[in-house]
Amino acid sequence: MGEFVRLEVSGGIGTIRLDRPPMNAVNVRVQEELREAAQAASTDDEIRAVVVFGGEKVFAAGADITEFTTATYSRMVSRAGALTSAIDTVARIPKPVVAAITGYALGGGCELALACDWRVVADDAKLGQPEVKLGLIPGAGGTQRLARLIGPAKAKDLIFSGRMVDAEESLRIGLADRVVPAAEVYATALDLVRPFVTGPALALRAAKQAIDGGLDVDLNSGLALESHLFTGLFATDDRVEGTTAFVEKRRPKFTGR
Repeated sequence: MGEFVRLEVSGGIGTIRLDRPPMNAVNVRVQEELREAAQAASTDDEIRAVVVFGGEKVFAAGADITEFTTATYSRMVSRAGALTSAIDTVARIPKPVVAAITGYALGGGCELALACDWRVVADDAKLGQPEVKLGLIPGAGGTQRLARLIGPAKAKDLIFSGRMVDAEESLRIGLADRVVPAAEVYATALDLVRPFVTGPALALRAAKQAIDGGLDVDLNSGLALESHLFTGLFATDDRVEGTTAFVEKRRPKFTGR
């Protein structure tokens, strides 16, 4: 458990909880604690799905800008790569991951949300990549993941302008997957991933790897990746259980093996 980020486990769901009041600003310490929490969630077999949550008031309102005011080019050469890799560690959690967003998800906070598989957003939340207003651009995946998620034209609109979007617009453009009252965000996120707790963990891992990996290659390479992962699942106990249960007309009991 870190000072600002902790991993809580209950009922097969791991919650990566940011707790750096008042705005959960992402500084170097938060960055590295996020990396550690994501790595722990990836390797803990008890955890079958993950929720990333900043609390009832705010998800994460971006980077700690006080660290940027005196930063030099040489310092940021190494710092930028470490930030990107920390957020990427969240994206590479081989399990279903949902961001539960209240308040604000801006800058690095929005990039953290983009690293998740889905985003449950409070109806009064604001999301955006405002880095251009600081003379910067998103530096932890925002230009890449946002464009892949909502398309390049909409991503350019948000990134060039630095404007914030509300929950309604986020849902309309595909940045949000569900919009609910703020008090229901965390519970809704739990409900979204709870079915995966008893699901076929290795098949879910393979599906995520195939989809995410396929986005970065041409179609033929993606098809080859899919075929490789599909074939590998025939070595799992869950494939035996799933196909047998189907033939026997009963509900499968997956073990994650």
